[in-house]
Amino acid sequence: MPISIKNQTCHFDSLPGSPQRPASELTIITDPDKAMSAVEINGDRVYITEAEAEALTVAGATDGRKHLKATDSGSAI
Repeated sequence: MPISIKNQTCHFDSLPGSPQRPASELTIITDPDKAMSAVEINGDRVYITEAEAEALTVAGATDGRKHLKATDSGSAI
């Protein structure tokens, strides 16, 4: 798990220096090319599971995911 959450603060263990951010500063996005959820930190994109995305939203992150359909242009589904 590249992300750990404690007291609404997210730790990104998979990035150099393990940056920390309050969940309220994060927006979860959908990468349509990979059909995965991600969070951008310091210009790096961290891909996360749907369980991690849900945990981040519970901690206060903004849910900016777009649910892709097979008929959407650019959809990998």
